[in-house]
Amino acid sequence: MITKIDRKAERQRRHTRVRTKISGTAECPRLCVYRSNNNLYVQIIDDDKAQTLVSASTLEKEIKTKHSNKEAAKELGALIAKKALEKNIKTVVFDRGGYIYHGVVKELADAAREGGLEF
Repeated sequence: MITKIDRKAERQRRHTRVRTKISGTAECPRLCVYRSNNNLYVQIIDDDKAQTLVSASTLEKEIKTKHSNKEAAKELGALIAKKALEKNIKTVVFDRGGYIYHGVVKELADAAREGGLEF
């Protein structure tokens, strides 16, 4: 009998595996990505203090594309980089959230790098 793969559980397993290896500090916080069917969410987190330093999503007014696609990812990457640089955050550790580094996640990371973040 063939069983159906639980994609959400598989992503959670991958994310847990990645999180054992990376952690954000005050000097180099973690850039965390969450992708839903409709929107994209990004946070810059200091794991030592368990505090979100900067956040952005496709629900904000500055983002013109209100979906979870590549165009929205480019806009969101540029926005999170701008907000991070305003708070003097230049280097981050990229946490892809268990998602494959392809498509939307890759576009977001590339746009954040172009915006001035280093990772």
